[in-house]
Amino acid sequence: MAKRKLQRFAENATFPHFFQPAWDELEAGFPLRGRWKEDFFKNSNPLIIELGCGKGEYTVDLSGKYPRKNFIGIDKKGARMWRGAKTSHEDNRANIAFVRIRAESINKVFALSEVEEIWITFPEPQPKASRESNRFTSPEFIERFRSFLVPGGTIHLKTDNEMLYNYTLNVVKEGNHELLLATNNLYENPENPEIADVISVRTHYEKIWLEKGLSIKYLRFRL
Repeated sequence: MAKRKLQRFAENATFPHFFQPAWDELEAGFPLRGRWKEDFFKNSNPLIIELGCGKGEYTVDLSGKYPRKNFIGIDKKGARMWRGAKTSHEDNRANIAFVRIRAESINKVFALSEVEEIWITFPEPQPKASRESNRFTSPEFIERFRSFLVPGGTIHLKTDNEMLYNYTLNVVKEGNHELLLATNNLYENPENPEIADVISVRTHYEKIWLEKGLSIKYLRFRL
């Protein structure tokens, strides 16, 4: 297992669309911050990120479905990200990138009004109260998102965790954010056109949870 991880780390370093900025680079000023569209994607298309992307299922699938949008998958675990990076590299996708950083540093990678949408797909729920600020939908993370989301930018949460779903609903209410859609059983009405993109991709673990009969929760909101 350790050898395979090392091999994947080494291959990640060869991908032109895979970035692993060190802390000092982020502190000094990540060169693509505020310049992703101009300097990397070479277009002015909408920029969408997947936070905690894992293997990058959403990043890869949506980049193929929407070639006129740019997608960036973000995670801290390079061995998991390798799958999405390799697949997109072999497919010669020009509208996709991956950034390996800790989520807390995300506002050092993107600048004011640079991102149109954020997808948060099955994040660690961080159930302990002492870890609340580490939840990707906590007020602390919402403020980070606010620093780079366009006005009216959309945040998607897809989770199997009841606590995180209810917690996020409360964050949306308490923060006076605009709730666009919420369901505690996403697949109850799969014909709903408003959730077409949400159910079009099923992550590895999502498939396992569905087979076990667990319900998937989803909500969408604007800051």
